[in-house]
Amino acid sequence: MRALVQRVVEARVRVDGEVVGEIEQGVLVFVGVTHDDSPDHAARIADKVANLRIFTDENDKMNLSVLDVGGSALVVSQFTLYGDTRKGRRPAYVDAARPEVAEPLCDRVVECLRDLGVPVQTGRFRADMQVELVNDGPVTLSIEI
Repeated sequence: MRALVQRVVEARVRVDGEVVGEIEQGVLVFVGVTHDDSPDHAARIADKVANLRIFTDENDKMNLSVLDVGGSALVVSQFTLYGDTRKGRRPAYVDAARPEVAEPLCDRVVECLRDLGVPVQTGRFRADMQVELVNDGPVTLSIEI
């Protein structure tokens, strides 16, 4: 399982012009699922995201988590995180899990984040989404479990 985490001032996701998820300070989390991922992988990704120390403290050091700052998470499924670009110019997605496998695991990430105390908004699985964000820093990290 992969997650691309961006520290944001604000972020929102639209489907057909309608805002379906929106946060202020927090993290935008793109989640990609591969074939051998499990609910345990989802729980570990959620724990990592909730506790990543990527927000600045009073000394301007990245020492605080999204939980520490009272931030939120916007979780968006992103099968293209498993796009393989090593050959040719068109990415291959053979490492991305099928939707029937990926969707419940993305839902599990959301559930685990909420269980950890992070308020969560989401995109819409398998929808054509437009994501808007104001990246803070910018801070962007890739996590793989």
